[in-house]
Amino acid sequence: MRSKKEILEIMGIFEKLMPEPKCELAYHNAYTLLVAVVLSAQSTDKGVNKATAPLFEIVDTPQKMLDLGIEKLKSYIKTIGLYNNKAKNIMSMSAELVQKFGGEVPSRREDLEDLAGVGRKTANVVLNVWFNQPTLAVDTHVFRISHRLGFSNGKTPREVEDDLIKVLPEKYIKNANHWLVLFGRYTCKAVKPDCKNCPISSYCKIKL
Repeated sequence: MRSKKEILEIMGIFEKLMPEPKCELAYHNAYTLLVAVVLSAQSTDKGVNKATAPLFEIVDTPQKMLDLGIEKLKSYIKTIGLYNNKAKNIMSMSAELVQKFGGEVPSRREDLEDLAGVGRKTANVVLNVWFNQPTLAVDTHVFRISHRLGFSNGKTPREVEDDLIKVLPEKYIKNANHWLVLFGRYTCKAVKPDCKNCPISSYCKIKL
């Protein structure tokens, strides 16, 4: 494991390079963000944005999704992996939002994770991006980068999340997810990392 001092130094570099990192999923409100995050599982943000652009022009509330119906929803998201199962979850989730929360997306983790198709990672993204809470979602990029850089030896996303939360001050937690995702997506890629242009190469102990 890397020392806390070095982890904070690395986060400081990310902060200078990306002082206001943003989620790359396109959304209009809390509900469309939630739908986009559900769709993004095992899919790229670009692919999700392409599919949801026309969908979100006509659907931006749970009730509108229910009115649209599952078959029409599938026609919009059929280019996204696992779209059949995701469509079922989105319809069930929308019904639950209407029935239990008056059509509003709840701001409590427990309520979010009770919704169909919503796990801890999805809840963390919504809480972070929309509700401005210091949560840290561990996706494949964050998991990979955390191991490559020695931030965590955790065997599960939750273990990695817990390790990062323990060492990071609150001022870094909210942006750490975005920094690591963007760094993993564009620089420290899974197959061909761009080591020559890496801003933290001096800290890297793994030469790929």
